[in-house]
Amino acid sequence: MLEIGLLGFSIITFILGFYVGRREVHKIKKELEEYKDGFKKADEIIIQAEEKAKDIINNAQAKANEIINNERKKFENEIYKERKELDKERRKLEELQIQIEKRAEQLDQLEKYLKNKEKLLQEKERVLSIKEKSIDEKLNEISKKLEEVANMTKEEAKKELLKSVEIQARYEAAQMAYKIREETKIKAEKEAKEIIAQAIQRCASSQTSEMTISIVELPSDDIKGRIIGREGRNIRAFESITGVEVIIDDTPEVIVLSSFDPIRREKAKLCIERLIEDGRIHPSRIEEIYKKVDEEFENHIRSVGEEAVLNLGITPIHSDIVYYIGKMKYRTSYGQNLLLHSIETAKIASIIASELGLDKNIAKRAGLLHDIGKVLDEEGPHAIVGGQFLKKFGENEIVVNAVMAHHGDVEPISPYAPIVAAADAISGSRPGARRESIEKYIQRIQRLEEIAYEHKGVEKAFAIQAGRELRVIVDANKVSDTEAFEIARSISKKIEEELQFPGQIKVVVIRETRAIEYAR
Repeated sequence: MLEIGLLGFSIITFILGFYVGRREVHKIKKELEEYKDGFKKADEIIIQAEEKAKDIINNAQAKANEIINNERKKFENEIYKERKELDKERRKLEELQIQIEKRAEQLDQLEKYLKNKEKLLQEKERVLSIKEKSIDEKLNEISKKLEEVANMTKEEAKKELLKSVEIQARYEAAQMAYKIREETKIKAEKEAKEIIAQAIQRCASSQTSEMTISIVELPSDDIKGRIIGREGRNIRAFESITGVEVIIDDTPEVIVLSSFDPIRREKAKLCIERLIEDGRIHPSRIEEIYKKVDEEFENHIRSVGEEAVLNLGITPIHSDIVYYIGKMKYRTSYGQNLLLHSIETAKIASIIASELGLDKNIAKRAGLLHDIGKVLDEEGPHAIVGGQFLKKFGENEIVVNAVMAHHGDVEPISPYAPIVAAADAISGSRPGARRESIEKYIQRIQRLEEIAYEHKGVEKAFAIQAGRELRVIVDANKVSDTEAFEIARSISKKIEEELQFPGQIKVVVIRETRAIEYAR
């Protein structure tokens, strides 16, 4: 019985185990199938990922190729530009070399010419020494004959002979001097014509006009008569007060103000514009308006300096320095506007300093201030005067040294000094930047006025008509009529001794007495 029970239990256990095992096998098969599906999906995902990766790689390669091509084009363009610049520089150097070679040839020819001249002079000296000996011998013979014939002593004969020789020498010298003067005059006229022709070809008339005249537009031609005034009293008063020549011609609705001094000319322009606007034009009103313009012009100069500093981005700068920067607008250096030259020098110095890895602001500051000494009324080299002026207002020591050293007056203590010197040379040496003849002309005009002021009793002096006339106003209480003539004579004589000028210069001394009373 027990065996049958165990057998039944075994059968039941087997059946249950079989059933349970079958379920587990089915479950395992199902899981295997799910795993297979998962592997398929994974393979699909991997294939898709590979395809996307290929697309990304292809796109990246395309973009990279595009960037490389663009950079290559940029690089090729830059190389092309650099090559063009190098070709220009090479051509300039070749032209310069040709000029140098020509100059060397000229110097060789000049050297040969001088050697020939030296030989001729030596030969002449030899001939003269021979003639001198011959003359000495003849003089001895003549002196002996004179002693015998005239019963004179040797000393008396010598004096008589010297007197006759002196008279003859003076006559021959006078003839020779006259001949030399005539030859020099003809040669000078020829050379002067050539120089003038060259100057006309090289200098544009617009530049000369800009340097010496200002044009004032009028609302109508009727204003011209009011500006001239009865018997010319208004125009004479205006020229006397402002020191500017007024040119009124047939040009419609325009008058011209002419003066070598830009500040004086600008003040005169503002004055006449206000007189036209006001409508009352007479000597006392002219004097009143000019005084107002003279007072306001200081603020105008300061605003010009502030604008230049602001445009360059330089801060802070002492207000007194800013004022003198503004004054540079009305000064020239070899025909080049001083303020524009200084701004250009500042920009060039800034670029050079940036390329060298230095502080461009210091270079820019030193470049702007390097010629400030030219507008200061002090004696000495402008670089030294300008540096001392900046030092007085606490300017940076490096900037002060760069200003003082840009012409080699002092030793540089930093690389900014040679940078400013180079920038100054670049700005001044570019074609058309400077005209030395205008600078010499202005110096001559200024010297004319200075000569007048050296005389006692002179209140005002104006060089007008392009330096062909010097108008001098004296104090009637200090100078008499007779002394006025003496001052005119003295000024003209000093001008002849100190200055070289074409033609003649008319010196006009004006002594005026004013009687003023007020009716109340």
